Amino acid sequence: MSIKNRLITMNFFQFFVWGAWLITIANFWFGTKQWDGTQFGLVFGTMGIASLFMPTLTGIIADRWINAEKLYGVLHILYALVLFYLPQVETPTYFIYVMLLAMCFYMPTIALSNSISYTALKNSKDADVVKDFPPIRVWGTIGFIAAMWLTNLSGNKATAYQFYIAGIAAILLGLYSFTLPKCKPQHVKGEKSSFVESLGLEAFRLFGTYKMALFFIFSMFLGGALQLTNAYGDVYLSEFAKVPEYADSFVVKYSTIIMSISQISETLFILAIPFFLKRFGIKQVMLISMLAWVLRFGLFAYGNPTDGLWMIVMSCVVYGMAFDFFNISGSLFVETNTDSKIRSSAQGLFMMMTNGFGAILGSYTSGWAIEKFFTHDKVRDWHTIWLSFAAYALVIAIAFAIMFKHKHNPKDVASVTH
Repeated sequence: MSIKNRLITMNFFQFFVWGAWLITIANFWFGTKQWDGTQFGLVFGTMGIASLFMPTLTGIIADRWINAEKLYGVLHILYALVLFYLPQVETPTYFIYVMLLAMCFYMPTIALSNSISYTALKNSKDADVVKDFPPIRVWGTIGFIAAMWLTNLSGNKATAYQFYIAGIAAILLGLYSFTLPKCKPQHVKGEKSSFVESLGLEAFRLFGTYKMALFFIFSMFLGGALQLTNAYGDVYLSEFAKVPEYADSFVVKYSTIIMSISQISETLFILAIPFFLKRFGIKQVMLISMLAWVLRFGLFAYGNPTDGLWMIVMSCVVYGMAFDFFNISGSLFVETNTDSKIRSSAQGLFMMMTNGFGAILGSYTSGWAIEKFFTHDKVRDWHTIWLSFAAYALVIAIAFAIMFKHKHNPKDVASVTH
């Protein structure tokens, strides 16, 4: 099997093991368990807490001591074991603690999968990272879609089996990862290094550069926007069942499949990233992403399962641009602006800001605001909720356009290829 096909397989299962439960866990929480909504935001907050330290920590370990693919495999197997235990939990508080442990094992694998892909492609004589990585990464999105469809069509979007599906796939991925190309630590034994370098903290020096520091800060704010969609998208569509005229609609019955349009859209926009990056540069691409988030939330605010169905569908289509133009392009931008010796830890740092601080910002703030200001008699005012999220994204976009100074040079993008 070629290097590209092996990386495709890795990316497919990397996101399959997440997609099997990420979008549908709200239905499990509110439906099957019938737990209170005030703590639900904490479930997604666990991703943020884990991402505060685990991606950076595992990145340092991969850069200095252990092959990235071996560490990646061990983490997926541990993640699977925790998922198998998760359905046995009977209290929401303990569920959150167990989920935090699962996320400590899973979240760093996202950054490690990028690092493994970049290393393998750069070590391949006939590969171009900017050209070849997006078509490989798109299979991660396909894996996410496949998991969502499997969970929904098998009738498990509100059951414990969603975790078993993810767990079995994670075990297989963990074992498969040991067959991947070797990604040895870049640190040379005996090489003189500073105290900061000896601790593996060199990637944090990126914050000393104004452009990189600002990039990471805005990455955090955009990471917050992503968590709003993950946490509330499917439950928003499902709650149309409370409105008599929409109760039997396709949207309510197959909400997860409707949400999967977002991931299908991703597959198209991922393939467009090389063109947009080379043509417009990282600033314009990220600005497009921010404006796409405004549309994502705004269309949700005015959509409904009948005459407003087109708005829901368009919101899902726009999501592909909102997510990819920020997440995938941002990862490539970090790769372009960092040394190979800190590749894994720099990707971990990006994860820390987006899925760490960003996830905490999005999960905790939105959960608190929705319960305090937008929930009346246990009914959520989704119209106002989505409009508030759209306003948040618009403010970020305006601030980014003014503050982030970056002149586009196509040669900067080309430098990442070898």
